[in-house]
Formats: sequence, C-alpha cells, structure tokens
Amino acid sequence: MQLSGEALKAIRGRFVPRPAIEAWPATQHSADDIVARLRGAPLRERVPHTQWCRVTGARQILGWLQTFPGDTWQKRWNASPAAASGQEWCRRATEWVGSTGQVTGPIVSSGLIALVLADVVRPSLEWQLTRRAMQLQDRLPPIRDPDGFARLETLAGPERWASLAGRRALNALIRIMVAKGGTLADITVGDALEYLDVLRAHHSQSAGHTLFYAWLRALGTLPDDAPATLRNLARATGQVSVEQLVDRYHLQCRPVRNLLVDYLKERQPGLDYATLDNISRFLARSFWADLEAHHPGIDSLRLSADVAAQWKQRARTKTERRRRSDGTFYDVVTPRLDAATLMIAVRALYLDLAQWAGEEPARWGSWVAPCPISEADLNIKKTSQRVKARMDQRTRERLPALPTVVRVAKELLDQARLRLDAVREAPAGGRFEVLGEAFTRAQRPGSTWAYDHAGGRRDMAQREHRAFWGWATVEFLQHTGARIEEMLEASHHSLIQYRLPTTGEVVPLLQIAPSKTDQERVLLVSPELADVLSSIITRIRDPRTGTVPQVVAYDYSERVWNPPMPLLFQYDRSGEPSHMTGEFLRKALNDVLEETGLTDASGLPLDFDPHDFRRIFITDAIRSGLPPHIAQVIAGHADINTTMGYNAIYPAEAIEAHRAFIARRRSLRPSEEYRTPTAEEWDAFLGHFERRKLSIGICARAFGTACIHEHACVRCSMLRPEPDQRGRLVEIRDNLLARIIEAEREGWLGELEGLEVSLAGAQDKLAQLDAQQIRRNTVVELGIPTFHDIASRDGTSLLRPK
Repeated sequence: MQLSGEALKAIRGRFVPRPAIEAWPATQHSADDIVARLRGAPLRERVPHTQWCRVTGARQILGWLQTFPGDTWQKRWNASPAAASGQEWCRRATEWVGSTGQVTGPIVSSGLIALVLADVVRPSLEWQLTRRAMQLQDRLPPIRDPDGFARLETLAGPERWASLAGRRALNALIRIMVAKGGTLADITVGDALEYLDVLRAHHSQSAGHTLFYAWLRALGTLPDDAPATLRNLARATGQVSVEQLVDRYHLQCRPVRNLLVDYLKERQPGLDYATLDNISRFLARSFWADLEAHHPGIDSLRLSADVAAQWKQRARTKTERRRRSDGTFYDVVTPRLDAATLMIAVRALYLDLAQWAGEEPARWGSWVAPCPISEADLNIKKTSQRVKARMDQRTRERLPALPTVVRVAKELLDQARLRLDAVREAPAGGRFEVLGEAFTRAQRPGSTWAYDHAGGRRDMAQREHRAFWGWATVEFLQHTGARIEEMLEASHHSLIQYRLPTTGEVVPLLQIAPSKTDQERVLLVSPELADVLSSIITRIRDPRTGTVPQVVAYDYSERVWNPPMPLLFQYDRSGEPSHMTGEFLRKALNDVLEETGLTDASGLPLDFDPHDFRRIFITDAIRSGLPPHIAQVIAGHADINTTMGYNAIYPAEAIEAHRAFIARRRSLRPSEEYRTPTAEEWDAFLGHFERRKLSIGICARAFGTACIHEHACVRCSMLRPEPDQRGRLVEIRDNLLARIIEAEREGWLGELEGLEVSLAGAQDKLAQLDAQQIRRNTVVELGIPTFHDIASRDGTSLLRPK
C-alpha cells in the first residue's frame, strides 16, 4: 500500500486515540478501600519500609485531593494543580500535600507510585514526559498484565529486552498504560500515534522510539489493517495536491494561478510525481512568480518582446548571495544549468494550450498566446554537449582511481572490525590497544564507546556500521552499474537462480527493479558480487528466525511509502529494522573517499557520486568489447544514445559504425531480427554455458565471444578457478617452475618469457582461491528462490525469450 499525504491524514483520522476518561471502578473507591488494596496482593511491597512509605504517601495524597471538587479521584486530580504540573510536581508536591499535614518528598513520590499502580489516578502522557520516569518497569507489568509482558519479553529476546532500545520501548508501553489504563491488548494504533506526537512536542524528535509499536504488532494485538510501521504515520508526509504545489509560491494573479492548476491536472495522469513537482516549480516559481516580481500587475500570458527577453535573460542565470570574510555580502551571477529544461517546460505550456484550444475552445481558447520561447532559445544540442564533456571528464578522472577506492573501502572495514572486536573484549573502563592506538573503554557494561588518549570519544559499533555499508555500496555499484535508487530497492526477492537443464549448473541472477523506465532487467551475479550479497544477507538476517526482515521504505521521488519488503540495504534502528537512505550511504562513501587522499587535477579532494560508478561501469564494459546495444540492455536505458552519453572513452568512429550497422541490419531483415529463437538457437545459447567448464574452473567469457587468449586459460582473467581444483593448480605451478629452471639451464630464452607469464597467471589464480577461502570460511545460505518460481509482471519468464 502506497500512501499519499491525503491518505496518511485519512489513516490518522481512522486510528484515533482512546479518549481520556475520569471515571472507572478503581478511581471510584473510597480512601479506606484503596489503602486496603495497597496492603494486599499484588500491590503489597515485599520490603516493609517501602510498603509503609507507599501506604503513608498514598493516604496523604488522597487527603489532599479531597480538598478539590469531583466525585472520582481522577476528577479531583484533574482539578488540582498537580495535573498540569509536570516538573513542578517534583518541586512543589511536598508543599501542596503538606498543606494537610506534615510530609516528606520521598513519601509523597512513593505514594503517587502506589496510586498509579493501583490505577486510582492516571497522569497524562504530557505529565509523564515533562518529568523523570517513575521507575515502574519492574512493578507495573506483573500487576497490570503479567501474561502480556511475559509473552512480549519472549518475543523480544533477552538481549533486545535488556538493551537501551528495549528499555525505551518498555517505558513507552508503560506510559501509555498509565495514561489510558487497560492491558497491552487494549493499546490502539491511535494511542501509539498520540504518544509519538507528545514525545516530539517535548523532545523535538522521536527517532528510535517506535520499537514499542513493532512489539505490539508481534504480539498480534493490533488489527489486521494496522500500518506496518509508525514511521510512515508519525508525520503527514507524502504527495500533495496540485493546488498545494502551485500555492506554495503565492501567485498574485488568480486567473493565471487557476490556469496553471488546470494545466497541471490535465498532464498529471501521464507524469510521475517527481516530474509533476518539477514542472510546477518551473511554471509557478521560475516563470510566473518571477514575472510578477519584476512586472507587478501582469495578468496575461501574452508577453511583449521586451518582457519576454528580460525573463529569458534572468532564466539563463542564477544569483547566489555569498558572504565576505568581513561579514558583508555580495551577489554572484552564474549560468543556470537547467535553463534549457525550464524553457522547454514554458514552451510546452504555450504549445499545449494552443493544441488543446482546438479540442476545447471554451476551456483553453482564451489563454492561447504566441510562445515567447523559440526553438533557437532552447539550444539543447550545445547544452547537451557541455554536459557530456563535463561528465566524460569526471569519468576519465575517476576510472583510474576506482581500484584505490575499492581497496581502501575494504581496508576501512577490516580496521573497523578489529577495533570493534577489541572494545568488546576489553573490560568496562579498561585500557586496550589496537592498530597502534590506545583506548579506554566506557564504564557502562556492553558499551562500544571508547576514549582515545586525547579524550575523544568513538562509538566503535557505529564506525563499523558506516564502514561496512560504505564497502557494500562501493562493491554493489561497481559490479552492477545500478542507480542508487535501484540499489536501495534491491531486496532478497531480487536474488534468483537459473539451473541449466542439461548440466544442472546453477546460474545466479540479480533482478533490478526499474527506477526510471518500466522495464526490469536481470544481471548475472559474478563471484565478487555474490560475496558482497552473502555478506549483506548474513548481516541483516534476524538471528532468531533466519529470515530477512520486512521493512517499509520511503520513495523520496514519488513521496510515497512502499509496501514492506525484505530489502537488502537495511539496518537495525534502535531495535527496529529500517531502510537505508541515500543520504547515509553517501556519507559512508565520503568516509572512504576521505581516507583515500585522492585529488583531482586542481588539487582538490576527489569526490565520487554514486552515479559515477554507473558511468564507470558502462565505460569499462564498452571499452572491454561489450557491444553498445548490449550495454544499453544491462544499464536499463530506453535509448542507446543515453548509453553512449555515459561512455567516456569508446571511440566515436566505432560508435557510429556500430550504430550504422544496427540500422542497416534492421532495415534489411527486421522480422528475422526480433523473431522467437528456434530450438537449435536456444540449445546453442545453453551450450555456451556447458562449454564454460574447464579442468580447473569456469570460463566467464560472454555468449557469442571467442577466446581472446587462444585457450591459454591459466593466463586468462576470465578463468574462475574452483576451490576443489587447487591441487591441480599447484601441480601446474610446480610444473611451470620446473620448466623455467630447465629453460634457464638450457638457454631457451624465447620460451622462458612465455613460461614466466603462465607462472604469474597460475600464482594469481592461487591467490584468488586463497582470498575466496578466507571469505567463505562460513557458508552462507542465501535462501534465493529458483528461477522457475520467479515470473515477470506479465506472468512470463524473465530469461527465456517469449
């Protein structure tokens, strides 16, 4: 279920909190009956002094409340100054209650706890959050709902129950029960939303405070239509109406404002929300609001030549206000990068109105006017060339730096894990050394905080968390060429496998969900990518169930919450599974780049955007001989020109020649080019995978390509050696060493060079196997479905041609 802003508000209106009441059986008892209840089970305290304080304090508070109007103790509490006191209760309770007799602060506090445990008075959520907790975690559960809390503790597990997040969640449930009464099963979605609203009002944020709701869902006490998580209801975010998109710029001319609303509504069915948002910004802010600011009183789309020229000049530039070192400000005018896009949107408005006027003259005819934007004003070709040149330069600078980024990302992860292991092994408050640095562990047991010699504090678990996801981001992007939106949407369901019918070999595949087009695609999972995916799945699996948790992710482009899915890029957010954000992954990537020390041509630190990995992936693939139209399919581009725009190194002559060849082939035999493969052709395709099998591994060359090393497999980078063939590789290496010694002795210098190249290849393959063995000490069952269990959206196979 995807939720818009209006839908979120509707759900909030449906899930309302329980109303505060002032009469229920426990609050209607007499003072003597209440004291008698406090002296019996289960309210009686085991320690005699504590019991005396509870009874004495409760009797004194009840005597004070009797001085206020009301026929129940809750009504008297609400009428007293205590109900609205919050923090004032701690300072003035003795004064208030002491007006009826001598009393001390600890006795008053103990008495109030007794009355809350007995459900005689119910302090509001606001009251509870404006003062320190009343320490009810140990006493209220066995009194109010022993069975419910026992089940909850079992579901949460001992580690989570005792953690800071667990105590925070338990406090939230207790506060709701104190304010509303009842048991855990009586808590509603509305109660949970009300608690978060009050929490945000007092603490400005509620991050990490929604675990209690996940616990309620696990208990099964919430209705079936309850939202999967509270974070998508904590605030009424989401899509807004077209009227709201336009009205955020406060246009003065109402007829033009209404026209823009009608125009955007007319185009809305064919646009995604992000595009609709951008067009509304162009038309309402950058076009009409700008005209109103510089030409007050304007009320027509028919612009004079002078007004149109002035607006186009402003549209091509932007003014930034900067601050000098002495505190004064100055303006800097720079070219506007999206000027062409802005003018296209304005031109589309005028041309659409002219076309629609022929179909509905009464509705659109009065707004038809000459378009102030000519085709010459757009200058799309020159702008595209400039963007292409700028992106090519970025790719050329970053392609040679990619191996360094990959290496540093792995080194940072290894170092972060060593520090985390060291702090966990050190005693609380003890000193330890790791990687040449000395630290002192924090005093709190179980803490992963440590202090260095300069007094700086580090959270080793958080450092390892960022290092892991920085490494995972680099590896995933470089091996898939996916967009960051597609990476964040990758789920456990995206991993599928295809078993060759003849040999039984399993081919792992990664299904990429579309982010810009409506066509999903499938990528072959390389051994390196498989290692990354297995590490991610091992990390995010629920240790109790062995499954990948279902999480709800927010689509920042569409402003909607997606349905729960087992996303790969998720983490434990204060005890509750949460999706990764692009902002966090960019920060983790920046940590890696900062550690590399790389600089660009101007000497500034070299920055990497996640999309740079996509450009590098396409450029490297085409440079390595992959046909551009195949690269287009792998990248998920609807137009091959887009793929060519990403490629920075491939020669222009080869591109044009290949495109001409494709066009000529399509014109000569279009029907044969796109026909269903015959059984022989399909068998030839499957036979390619069968012929990949070698004596010491598997050849990874693409379908339809010849061996470029004349079957000198030991030297070839395409060879993927298998671990069980290590002994055979050792024999080959030893044989090469013996032949090299013989060649040196006999003076066969011509053969010596070739033998040394083969020896280097064999040693490299052995190093690969050793590295794989280190990574695969723990076998990880990915739990991916078979290919035959997976179907595309139209119900057909994703691999076999239709």
